[in-house]
Amino acid sequence: MFIRKSSHLRTVTIDDGSILSVADLPDADTRWVASRKQTVVLAVLHGLIDRDDALRRYGLSDDEFNSWCRASAARGKAALTVTALLQYRQPPSDLSTDISAD
Repeated sequence: MFIRKSSHLRTVTIDDGSILSVADLPDADTRWVASRKQTVVLAVLHGLIDRDDALRRYGLSDDEFNSWCRASAARGKAALTVTALLQYRQPPSDLSTDISAD
């Protein structure tokens, strides 16, 4: 067996003390759930993979990845569920006014 040397990190220790490795990254054609989104965000944040590599590998837009990062930083993994992302993106309902004036 031949193991190729690489200048890229193979593992990183994240804030909670757990270890994240390249093997923990989701497949490129993954079904996105909150835990997989969090894994990609943490991998980029801690330098396991480059941001551009993550965007390319997973077919993500800058806006989509930025929304994951903001949601994760503000509210943790629970904010990365589809329902939560939609809730946080919706404009406040109290701004709508009834324009039918009599």
